[in-house]
Amino acid sequence: MAVPDFFSAILLYILIPVDIGYNVSLVVDQARHLSSHSWEYGTAAEALLELYDPNLSIFGPEPFPGGQVPDVDWTKVNALSYVKPFILTNNETLIDGDGAVGDPASLGVSAVMIGQTDKTYFDAASREQNYVVNVAPRAWNDAISQRYNTPELWADFVYMAPPFLAYYAVATANTSLLRLTIQQCGLYRQILQANMTTTTQKNMQGIWEHIIGPNDYQPGLWSTGNGWAAAGMTRVLATTLKWEISASWTPEQQLLTQWIKEIIDGIMEGSATSIEPSSGLLRNYLNATSWFGETSGTALISSVVYRMAILVPDIFGQGSIYITWAEKLRKSIVAHVDANGILSPAINPLSWDDDTPYTTGSPEGQSFGVLLAAAYRDWNYLD
Repeated sequence: MAVPDFFSAILLYILIPVDIGYNVSLVVDQARHLSSHSWEYGTAAEALLELYDPNLSIFGPEPFPGGQVPDVDWTKVNALSYVKPFILTNNETLIDGDGAVGDPASLGVSAVMIGQTDKTYFDAASREQNYVVNVAPRAWNDAISQRYNTPELWADFVYMAPPFLAYYAVATANTSLLRLTIQQCGLYRQILQANMTTTTQKNMQGIWEHIIGPNDYQPGLWSTGNGWAAAGMTRVLATTLKWEISASWTPEQQLLTQWIKEIIDGIMEGSATSIEPSSGLLRNYLNATSWFGETSGTALISSVVYRMAILVPDIFGQGSIYITWAEKLRKSIVAHVDANGILSPAINPLSWDDDTPYTTGSPEGQSFGVLLAAAYRDWNYLD
């Protein structure tokens, strides 16, 4: 599976003005202002990188010049100057994860990039990689735990750790680590993918449950959790496609594509249930009509489709059912961004079972709005 040469015109990366339908700068401001937890900083940094320095992001035309992570002046990269103050350089992990294994790793790509010119930050990224791979508990199938004290799998982990591990693998020319990263995505799928075949919602097969573990157990089909998983695997797929050493790994690329497609297919096929008709937004829990439609999961999942339309156009590209569906979701998001740049109603990011719509701004939800804008801009250029 080869990456199509869509990006030959470098003008794409002079921030082509594409009207997504809302003021992205205001959404960015809210994401920066509201973020206060480890994974929120990491997600905001990724969103800023994709929006303001797309040539440096994993979705850029050549993220690994000469097969290596680029040397950059972090002071001139919006994402890196934003996140650098939050990175710990004297700790086992990059930031306090409050018991989470994966969340500190969400800052890992930034640490590796800064570390190309400041070894202190690369050393910090190396310790983070070691902690995730060699210290964190493992589940029965060898999947790395999201929690440090007991094996638990959270769909969120797939956005936090695997993209970092894949990027670190490129930085260290470690093909074994990249293969392990892809394997971890599959091991998470093995446990978290819901068995819908014996239910009345067989058409939603492919969707993931949120949390499986002895202490925390939330088997609901959380829209944001499915977004975390699909978006994380999309970043790993892009890494595998664009690193010259792994560009020929067709079987692995096909597996990642399949796993992402399963999630999107399950949500699409279940649209009669998963989409709340009055808002056009995906429900917080995709198979439960009692739940309101909300912006966070909707924005992240639709951003995945635009990214996949570029990475795997023969399946997800222009004219496909996926783009038609994503366009409907994007337009629903546009209708739910207020004059201050707040996406709402969102789910309470710290309480996924709170049935009161969150209207003051979800930090991660704001970053998802930025990720959607960047993905739509890049796809729109190709349309």
